[in-house]
Amino acid sequence: MKKFVILAALALSPYFLAQELVSKPVQSYQTEKYQSKKKAFIDDLISKMTLDEKIGQLNLPSSGDFTTGTAQSSDIGKKIEQGLVGGLFNIKGVDKIRDVQKVAVEKSRLKIPMIFGMDVIHGYETSFPIPLGLASSWDMNLIQRSAQIAAQESTADGINWTFSPMTDISRDPRWGRVSEGSGEDPYLGSEIAKAMVFGYQGTDLSKNNTMLACLKHFALYGAPEGGRDYNTVDMSHVSMFNNYFPPYKAAVDAGVGSVMASFNEVDGVPATGNKWLMTDVLRNQWKFKGFVVTDYTGINEMVDHGMGDLQQVSALAINAGVDMDMVGEGFLKTLKKSVSEGKVSEKTITEATRRILEAKYDLGLFDDPYKYTDSKRAQKEVFSPKHLEAARTISANSMVLMKNDKQVLPLKKSGTVAVIGPLADNAVNMPGTWSVAAKHSNSISLLRGLKETVGKDVNFVYAKGSNVYESEAMEQKAAMFGKTTGRDSRPADQIRKEAVEIASKADVILLAIGESAEMSGESSSRTDIGIPETQKELLRELKKTGKPIVIVLFAGRPLVLTEESELADGILNVWFPGSMAGYAISDVLYGKVNPSAKLPMTFPRSVGQVPIYYNAKNTGRPLSADHTEKCTFEKFRSNYLDECNTPLYPFGYGLSYSQFNYSDLSVSNAKPAGDTSIEATVTLTNSGKYDGAEVVQLYIRDLVGSITRPVKELKGFQKVYLKAGESKKVTFKISPEDLKFYNSQLKFDWEAGDFDVMIGTNSHDVKTTRISWTK
Repeated sequence: MKKFVILAALALSPYFLAQELVSKPVQSYQTEKYQSKKKAFIDDLISKMTLDEKIGQLNLPSSGDFTTGTAQSSDIGKKIEQGLVGGLFNIKGVDKIRDVQKVAVEKSRLKIPMIFGMDVIHGYETSFPIPLGLASSWDMNLIQRSAQIAAQESTADGINWTFSPMTDISRDPRWGRVSEGSGEDPYLGSEIAKAMVFGYQGTDLSKNNTMLACLKHFALYGAPEGGRDYNTVDMSHVSMFNNYFPPYKAAVDAGVGSVMASFNEVDGVPATGNKWLMTDVLRNQWKFKGFVVTDYTGINEMVDHGMGDLQQVSALAINAGVDMDMVGEGFLKTLKKSVSEGKVSEKTITEATRRILEAKYDLGLFDDPYKYTDSKRAQKEVFSPKHLEAARTISANSMVLMKNDKQVLPLKKSGTVAVIGPLADNAVNMPGTWSVAAKHSNSISLLRGLKETVGKDVNFVYAKGSNVYESEAMEQKAAMFGKTTGRDSRPADQIRKEAVEIASKADVILLAIGESAEMSGESSSRTDIGIPETQKELLRELKKTGKPIVIVLFAGRPLVLTEESELADGILNVWFPGSMAGYAISDVLYGKVNPSAKLPMTFPRSVGQVPIYYNAKNTGRPLSADHTEKCTFEKFRSNYLDECNTPLYPFGYGLSYSQFNYSDLSVSNAKPAGDTSIEATVTLTNSGKYDGAEVVQLYIRDLVGSITRPVKELKGFQKVYLKAGESKKVTFKISPEDLKFYNSQLKFDWEAGDFDVMIGTNSHDVKTTRISWTK
């Protein structure tokens, strides 16, 4: 049963509310007549194809650096003309794409159009918050709308396939790609996966403003040992099915058109060559009908995994159920030989080819291969004012208020505000990691946003205060893909002194610190997930001024903020907000938007606690509740000598300018039986001075099971809007479907017994009652 509800959302314009929100898989709109016509067309086309041409459809190279008019003369262009390329990625712009498509449909023998892909992860040129930030909104309407806009802009500019959503669950913030996902929880991750697929694909893939989505990375990529990217993953099937697989399956159930294999191994076999994963689970159990693409050179990398030479690993991949080879050309170079040697059947290649052609048919490319290359549409729809308005709203609703002592926020529109920090006036870092299509310099920095929204009423003064890192070598690692940090070459103490002098004359300090955009993302793992020391030293010196300090935190992952939380009066976690960053941050800081976002991932007190996550299991020697809450050591219990068991900020945490109070929890039936449902209710009251929204969260604990069960699991949430002083009853329906889990035989079922039902403002602060459910 679907358990999230958006009763209202802050700062939603009529523009948002008027948009069509998809709630069914796109395939449900394809009639039997349509399917029959598609099959006949593709059967006929395949009957005309040579083995080389079939293998060519499975080849997905990167475009390189095409310029308009050079496609036909390039090496890739010659392969396209020979029918040896099925699609391209990393090519941008309608003129370039039209040139390449022209070679395919006018020069190749069978005139098969190509598919064009790109990493459209959180927006196209209009960029939205990084996915971890979007997840913080807990607002499926806004998340789906962000994907719709991304599809609108991408398709206007020639792209019809996105490598998104990333549905990898991760419990380890050292892994840089947590920035691209939805956090640690399988339920929240599943709802977001569906919203993203519906947003990209819409109700009809043949429309020119929808695009093929691609869930990634299948599977378990978010659980590498040591948090080190591309590293080994090893876990039980019980954990796979209960904790990591649900968002992947949710995307499949939502009708996602393609799947990308992950780099890591699963049960000792790399995912790219894992038949159990790609065929037994994905196709046979989950009934996935689309095509599977490798990640970048994923087939070739199985050689380093120790799975054989290029011919062996290519055969392993195609026989496992992988259909398309990204960049590596292992299929192109070896499959024909493998067929002649009996290691791969031509039937297997034909079925893979069929799946690629079916995707192209569904996109309408056989009817009009140039449908995505209208330059007038691109000029009108890409980076449009309407989309920027949407980005501002979505960004503001994705920012998490983590501390607000003495109600330092919202700020008053008067006096002098010192805007300090290496990220205070840095537009190019605002889109965050994996914003490959964005024009970074078009983004709005914090300083610019403040000056342009409230500058006439407030005197803003600025100093950089510090570099991102004191080490130039480290800063170079944090400034890739054109996202420069604007390094100041002066000595650190001189840069810091200037900031302190400016701050001492201000009424309040806004301190923009944290990570730069490329300190998270792919191949950006960190063993120290704290804020770099030179920025921490800046905070310490500013604290000595006695002025109120509000940290505007830029981050692509949960960070260790123990010292920062002690020294700052307020902390607003803005993640990386996207194109309209500065305006959206100003909207929250000055109260135009009341923050309502919640953390989708736990923030640890120290890196030594990692992995730390809310839905953990008890040990046989759990720390007592009293010692847990007081953070005191207890011998021969599961705890640390030098650290608490509890996180700094729990999953689901987030403050508001309002104060929300929860009544005790009541249930309609404390002793339900069989396949029925009950209701769990609290009364929510906004006792503050501001209208606002609260994400009310439902958790359940199965107290006794045939296998050990987590201490709590998210089972529903509602985002509820209340005016100041207003109260409302919030009710969740609970059925046996919400109690199901995969047991040791991987049977998905529920077991009778006692359950704790919890409703609250985050995973730690909940109201609880117990029920006994019999079969």
